[in-house]
Amino acid sequence: AVPFLIRLFPVMLTKFVFLNFLAFPFFVDLRRPELLLNNTVSLYLATEPGITVGIWHTVPGSRGAEALGKNQRWYEEALADAHPVIIYLHGNGGTR
Repeated sequence: AVPFLIRLFPVMLTKFVFLNFLAFPFFVDLRRPELLLNNTVSLYLATEPGITVGIWHTVPGSRGAEALGKNQRWYEEALADAHPVIIYLHGNGGTR
């Protein structure tokens, strides 16, 4: 019966393969990454009118002691130093 249902409703296949209706981890406010990861802050960029992209900025462990207690401005200035920046894009329907 499952192949027949997928043939009739192909959208169901993408829903169950990608699980884009599920937000994980459960009951966690992803707008506050400092509760989950050390040395991390959430930044927001306005890409187009009405569209805002949220990003997490995590400094390397070697700068962890320096980042303790710093505000968002310090993290923004840390992006401009000589250290490389690694961009990792991830999300699903419930969290992006």
